[in-house]
Amino acid sequence: MAIEIKAPTFPESVADGTVATWHKQPGDAVKRDDLIVDIETDKVVLEVLATADGVLGAIVKNEGDTVLSDEVLGSIEAGGAAAAPAAAPAGAAQAAAPAAAGEDDPVAAPAARKLAEENGINIASVAGTGKGGRVTKEDVVAAVAAKKAAPAAAPAKAAAPAAAAPVFAAGDRIEKRVPMTRVRATVAKRLVEAQSNMAMLTTFNEVDMTEVMALRSKYKDLFEKSHNGVRLGFMSFFVKAATEALKRFPAVNASIDGADIVYHGYADVGVAVSSDRGLVVPVLRNAELMSLAEIEGGIAAFGKKARDGKLSMDEMTGGTFTITNGGTFGSMMSTPIVNPPQAAILGMHNILQRPMAINGQVVIRPMMYLALSYDHRLIDGKEAVTFLVTIKNLLEDPARLLLDI
Repeated sequence: MAIEIKAPTFPESVADGTVATWHKQPGDAVKRDDLIVDIETDKVVLEVLATADGVLGAIVKNEGDTVLSDEVLGSIEAGGAAAAPAAAPAGAAQAAAPAAAGEDDPVAAPAARKLAEENGINIASVAGTGKGGRVTKEDVVAAVAAKKAAPAAAPAKAAAPAAAAPVFAAGDRIEKRVPMTRVRATVAKRLVEAQSNMAMLTTFNEVDMTEVMALRSKYKDLFEKSHNGVRLGFMSFFVKAATEALKRFPAVNASIDGADIVYHGYADVGVAVSSDRGLVVPVLRNAELMSLAEIEGGIAAFGKKARDGKLSMDEMTGGTFTITNGGTFGSMMSTPIVNPPQAAILGMHNILQRPMAINGQVVIRPMMYLALSYDHRLIDGKEAVTFLVTIKNLLEDPARLLLDI
């Protein structure tokens, strides 16, 4: 019986997807919940799993083809047998001998049979090392280990970037054309749309990171110990400062919908994360209610998921404000582009020791430039500047975050 393999049901914000990688080929044996094919959308890569045991039948949509929500990708012949078995573990060749001689059901110890059934091993394929070719429990254990080791190399291939930049030797005058990933193409499209459809401006300021760095240095070990290994970084301070500033300046947390302004009574903060497939922005929901540890733990989890390509559609959608940290890569100054329909984005940068005039004295302080890009249709210049100054003041005196002043 043929069972259809269908694309996932995409949310309303996603029109279609692209077949990225088929992990099985026609004739390959598949088990229920095996990864069959990856579908790349504008936001994330979705995994399609087998819904039954059997053999992969015809492939309807090839790699690179566009697919719609719930569209048929191929089929599985339920209960079928693979046309050609995969590379067998060492010793399987000898196992064929008894079968050829007409011994369809080889002699096996009861414990060996039970273990084989539990692990989906065909007892006839196991080479017996016991007396008279009897299959022992140890033989099945070895077969199970060989089965688990066989596909171990597959994930390494999937981990490579979808369209990695080619490496050329010195003096090469050749060109290589590779298609954009859907994520990269969507980022490019949205950035151009933002600049075309918004009255976007950027205001700058600088923040003295002395107090935040001292606080982090003093408590980072205790923080990590108290919060089950969650490390204290700088991003949580910026998220907390931003959510406090968003409460005071609700227009920065708003969006434009047609002729209406939509004010949000919550702060869903997007945190830009770099991945092999491009920049992604997972969202911390209700960040205004989160502790420093919850923020740091959430960001760490997003980073791991981004590297593994495991971010879900829900984690990537929405957001009322975004923070991006170019300082991770050494950026001193930039003008981040607003992510529509949001009204503003905060850009963090590299922390450098610089001479500053403090109370008439020149002292060396760890300084960071901040940039706030905003939609001038919704946010006035005074409001944007005051919002950024509020973040600066909260970070230069972190006690304000705790005292809510």
